[in-house]
Amino acid sequence: MSKNLVIVESPSKSKTIGKYLGNDYKVVSSKGHIRDLATTGAYGLGVDIENGFQPNYIPIKGKGNVIKELKKDVKDSDIVFLASDPDREGEAIAWHLKDALGIKDKKYKRVLFHEITHDKVIDAINHPTVIDDNLVKSQETRRILDRIIGFRLSKLLQSKIGAKSAGRVQSVALKLIVDREREIEAFVPEEYWKIIAIFPEYEAELFKYKDETVELHNEEEANHVLDTIGPDYTVESIEKKEKSRKSKFPFITSTLQQEASTKLGFPARKTMSLAQKLYEGIDLENETVGLITYMRTDSIRLSDDFIKPAMKYIEEKYGKKYVGYVKQAKKKENVQDAHEAIRPTSVLRDPNQVKPYLTNDEFKLYSLIYKRTLASLMSDATVNQTTIIFDNHDYKFKTTGSILLFDGYLKIYKDYEESEDKILPEIGEKEVCSTTNVESTQHFTQPPARYSEAKLIKELEELGIGRPSTYATIIDTIKSRDYVVLEDKKFKPTTMGIETTDKLQEFFSDLINTDYTRDMENDLDLIADGKLVWNEVLSKFYELFEPRVKNAFSDMEKKAPEETGEKCPECGNSLVVRNGKFGEFVACSNYPECKYIKKEEVPTIEVCDCPNCKGKIVEKKSRKGKVFYGCSNYPKCKTAYWDKPIGEKCPECGEMLTEKKDIIKCSSCDYSK
Repeated sequence: MSKNLVIVESPSKSKTIGKYLGNDYKVVSSKGHIRDLATTGAYGLGVDIENGFQPNYIPIKGKGNVIKELKKDVKDSDIVFLASDPDREGEAIAWHLKDALGIKDKKYKRVLFHEITHDKVIDAINHPTVIDDNLVKSQETRRILDRIIGFRLSKLLQSKIGAKSAGRVQSVALKLIVDREREIEAFVPEEYWKIIAIFPEYEAELFKYKDETVELHNEEEANHVLDTIGPDYTVESIEKKEKSRKSKFPFITSTLQQEASTKLGFPARKTMSLAQKLYEGIDLENETVGLITYMRTDSIRLSDDFIKPAMKYIEEKYGKKYVGYVKQAKKKENVQDAHEAIRPTSVLRDPNQVKPYLTNDEFKLYSLIYKRTLASLMSDATVNQTTIIFDNHDYKFKTTGSILLFDGYLKIYKDYEESEDKILPEIGEKEVCSTTNVESTQHFTQPPARYSEAKLIKELEELGIGRPSTYATIIDTIKSRDYVVLEDKKFKPTTMGIETTDKLQEFFSDLINTDYTRDMENDLDLIADGKLVWNEVLSKFYELFEPRVKNAFSDMEKKAPEETGEKCPECGNSLVVRNGKFGEFVACSNYPECKYIKKEEVPTIEVCDCPNCKGKIVEKKSRKGKVFYGCSNYPKCKTAYWDKPIGEKCPECGEMLTEKKDIIKCSSCDYSK
């Protein structure tokens, strides 16, 4: 029997930490949340609105045995260390564990593992704290808000227009996408022309006439310039400037998601999944260790424990002139500065050194994090920029060039930023350069671009909407609800996405908007700081929200179901498309008098050969509509997988490899790649 019990969220993290703490500690996992709001009471909210918004928590389905085992472990221990993740959600999980497991105040300690390394884990155990009730209340308020808005608006939209769901933040994110699409549709392109003089070693573009900016609106105006200018271009001025190019701050959650999207092509969900693995622990040759600090953070701060050895490392490896300074930024609103930026746990773990122990994608992400952090502490790059202005009959042409004088932080970060030299020849002032090669080209102004995943995340962050740790879930939700589709890796709203947004704006424009959502985030922060009372915030919200919901249930026009053009074989009325619990289906429009439902023939989609017989693994749907993959020879062969099999065997145990959300793993053992 161990006197010290440590409860973490993740099984893989428990293995890593267990190796550090030894036999005096038993490290177990809660496997994430153990409780959530019930679906009983008014509107199924699991919240007693009349009694100060008191929540009713119940065990999450399937967590009964986990709770039972944890209670036994708690009973057998003298001290319980609650070591859920170091953020608001983790603080709430710690509180739920303490409450659900009946742990007395004197018997527990709260520990925060900002990084999973031997010394930091031991230090956290030796310096425990207590659960921060204000953080718990802030997270609890967020959960109750999301439950009320999600349940009430989703039920409304399902009954009125057949939409699948709505949410406090997801609906605002969808509105941004719909608003951008409307900007694009309303955009009227305007014609303009460019004139470029082409010399053997460079090009110069027309930009002024005398002191006025040139705007050429049609071919006639462009031809007038061509008819006026001659072949000789006199150098009017040469300006040479030495400019500094500064590196960026180390990563926070949102900037990591953005950079991984644009530079590595990773969706936000994949980035966070990979980062979680790097944080929780990787088996290296002689140790199991977390390679990065906690990946849910709004802070760009780096600890002195990292900065000092990193500066020394930079000097020793690259030279003293490459040592930079610690970049500081004004603290933004909504920033939780409880921990650091996302950084490597040791500057000595060069990406190439740990590459043999990482999957290809883990290596890519770790390299990006490592190099971004180190670059943030390196000196500025220096560029010599030259601008030459030519005169041709009072028409001014400009060319620019740049030479990298000192690479600075680009020494390590050049793979992620463009830094190509554009060298101009040596030209003197008043010198005349001649060319008859002049191009005039027609162009049209372009509408604003649709949001890519990275741009949407950046917009949400800048608007102060939601939390960076929730962005991946928000994006997954609007995609899975068929509110958006991806075209050229950019979000385009579907008809249902547009209709959902329009209906919400018709009845809830003062609540489903960027300003109100941002202000609510500020209120949640004030609750976390102990400056607002949680249920007073909820009461103020509900007094505004609930009358609008009731009005919408009464006044929102119900969308007529779409007719298929077929007649019901039983009563002769039209067949229509309806939305059910498990998706769309075709049924009689005369329901409930006629209960005819058309049985759809689902085409068989073969995935791969069955590894256990001569059949094929095909895509199927469970009774509840969930996709799974099973053998075509069922029931003789009961081979089945929830994740999509890829037809390859695991190199470690020989079982089938499966794929889910871009991650390939074994259907039997812990192998993944």
